[in-house]
Amino acid sequence: MTRAFVSLVSFVVVSAPLTARAQHYEDIGVRAQGMAGAFVAVADDATATWWNPAGLATGAFFSSVVEYDSLQEPRKSGDPAWAWSHAGGVAVAFPALGLSYYRLDISEIRAPSSTAVGPPSRQDQGVGPGVSALEINQFGASFGQSLGDHLVIASTLKLLRARSETHGDLDVGAMAVFGAARFGLAIRNLTAPEVGSGAAAVVLARQARAGVSLTSASIGRTDNVTVALDADLTRTTTAVGDERHVSGGIEAWRLERRIGLRGGLSANTAGDARPVVAGGVSVALRSGMYIDGQATAGKDQARRGWGLGLRVTF
Repeated sequence: MTRAFVSLVSFVVVSAPLTARAQHYEDIGVRAQGMAGAFVAVADDATATWWNPAGLATGAFFSSVVEYDSLQEPRKSGDPAWAWSHAGGVAVAFPALGLSYYRLDISEIRAPSSTAVGPPSRQDQGVGPGVSALEINQFGASFGQSLGDHLVIASTLKLLRARSETHGDLDVGAMAVFGAARFGLAIRNLTAPEVGSGAAAVVLARQARAGVSLTSASIGRTDNVTVALDADLTRTTTAVGDERHVSGGIEAWRLERRIGLRGGLSANTAGDARPVVAGGVSVALRSGMYIDGQATAGKDQARRGWGLGLRVTF
């Protein structure tokens, strides 16, 4: 009986799907990353197709973004402990429609374990054979609808291409605007799609995040200042433990919006805090056309990285 029970438990563990890092919010969006991920209630450019599709209705008449992001990722045992992965994409948005393509290397995929061993540290030399990786190509179409004068709801219909499989999925978002205050809510991977089968299956877990932002027309010599706060409402399982982020950020524009400066702090509230600090800058090449850059550093090695983007808005 004992042997049969052990065999059954082993079968369930081996056949259970892996849980992926699953597209952290902070993987995309140079402006958002420069604010340490406090962007769900800002989301006023084409990256709203990733962060909160309801933000499209509150942004510019036209916005487009092309970006490249370089992030650190853990490797399996025997390889260097940390290496660089890459993400990026292109998005075009109008108030009622957004089209986007994003490519990501998802790592930190943790296999289920029947033992009670704690998660490995991000400082370990390698994170063990249970870590895998997944390349995802995401195509999205975002649509929104205003409900009265203050509320917008929207969704992004997605096609995910990974491991020669194609899956449909859905993101949803809401944005409430009351003067200078904005309140945002976004849910990613609503259907929690599963890629692969058996022991090789990977679940892109459902994620929810809420945020609030306040914008002032001018403070001192600045033309515009936005302060934002975001908090994950769900946990994300990774190879190094559960994560649930809380982030605060600021964006300030000067010289008639020719220069934009950003900064922010973020930490994990589901375990070791691993705080990170982020900063970013935008430089206007001409009216409505910007070069955006950001860098993130801190104790959370998987969030260290940099990004560059070209943004057009009018």
